[in-house]
Amino acid sequence: MTAVAAVPPAAVGRGTSPHLAWLRDRGMGATVVVAAIAAAFATVLVSATGLIGAMLLADPHIGGGGTTLLVVGILSILLVGVAVHVSAVVTANTFATVVAGRTRRIALLRLIGASARSQRGEIARQGLVTGAIGAFVGLVAGTAASVLGVEVARSVFGLGEVGHQVVQPVLLLPPAVVALTTWAAAWVGSRGVLDVTPLQALSASVEPTVAEASARRGLRAGALVLGSLGMLLLVAGVALGLVHPIGVAVAFVGGLLSFTALALGATWVMPPLLRAVGRLFGRSAAARLATLSAARHPQRSSRTAIGIVIAVTLVTMFAVAGETVKAVAAVAAGGEIDPYVAGILDTFTGVMIGLVAVSAVIAAVGLVNLLTLGVAQRRRELGLLRVLGLSSGQVRRMVLLEAAQLTVAAVGFGLVLGALYGWAGAQSVLGSVALPPAWTSPTFVAPALPWSALALIAAAAAVVTVAATVGPTRLATRVTPVAALAE
Repeated sequence: MTAVAAVPPAAVGRGTSPHLAWLRDRGMGATVVVAAIAAAFATVLVSATGLIGAMLLADPHIGGGGTTLLVVGILSILLVGVAVHVSAVVTANTFATVVAGRTRRIALLRLIGASARSQRGEIARQGLVTGAIGAFVGLVAGTAASVLGVEVARSVFGLGEVGHQVVQPVLLLPPAVVALTTWAAAWVGSRGVLDVTPLQALSASVEPTVAEASARRGLRAGALVLGSLGMLLLVAGVALGLVHPIGVAVAFVGGLLSFTALALGATWVMPPLLRAVGRLFGRSAAARLATLSAARHPQRSSRTAIGIVIAVTLVTMFAVAGETVKAVAAVAAGGEIDPYVAGILDTFTGVMIGLVAVSAVIAAVGLVNLLTLGVAQRRRELGLLRVLGLSSGQVRRMVLLEAAQLTVAAVGFGLVLGALYGWAGAQSVLGSVALPPAWTSPTFVAPALPWSALALIAAAAAVVTVAATVGPTRLATRVTPVAALAE
């Protein structure tokens, strides 16, 4: 993954047009990959939904299966929405980090007369181009995978009489949405351009400090409004679920808004968590420097951590929801769930977790990319530490410990959020279902936690983070102190 974050797309070589030379910048290759994964996933889901619809229409026993097709279609839209939302968050964070690294260059252009609006427009156009490239690659890959999947389904399930054409104009819709979302995310992520002043051309600063980040009252107010509205809808969805299962749709919107608010407000949420977690790593020089570095620049650390939070929250949400449904079914069955029913529920939960894992992969790509960008933009700082006496091993350990602290804080935060959202989803679906003799009227469902699955999620997040730090730690010690200070 590290190579993905640092190496430009294959189509961009030494003979690249000067107008597209920025595609070789760090971060652009990962943005293309994120857009490609999201577009491919959306294309495959749209094609799979069409195949399921054709199967239902061809089955005389189901009689069209309009309700089933509607449920499958809504589920596909929700899953595509989650993947696109995750890719938008990752892309916005990537471009925000890229803008932070370009602070001096942007300030120099401001110094010679360029406007902040024109520079922000240029970065947004870069987002549109990278999104379009990734969306096209994803469309081709997703269509090829769909053709192969349909042929395998025909041979395995005997679907010879089911007429389904994979290549259809509707497949152009997912990549178009992904490209436009990437453009919008780049525009949002480039907001930092408006805060750059010409005087910063003389400064080496690339990230706002805690005080500067806390002074952004507009962003904090937006996060508070979104969070309040999201929590209100989440509670309303749970309450509506006591009457009708449609409450899950309201709860979904509330969860999406509240989680977006948490992503926006991570600058104020993550530093206290990082300081608390930092105390667990001892008082060595590397550990103390790692804690100070993560807490001193909250925007950089929160952008890096939010990818882990997203991945852990999504997977935990479905794991807790599935376990809660199993617990309810067991109570309704008199204490022990039927093995056949348990197998069906486990299979459904596994499929959903597998589909959501695509969003986790997108978040993992963003994690690798942001770690690499963060280290690349701190070369001068790391060089100064080497001059002050830290060895290359200590610098490498500091980067690793900083990533470890981010992981512990983000995994713990994600597990709590995932458990909350998973219970809210199960409650909003099952609250209105009468299950005699246990329940004959609407009731609250107690959450069930799959401890083995949660431990596996935490371990997987830790492994991914350690693997993601291989490239950044190498980069941190590759340049000599003199060369780093000369930049």
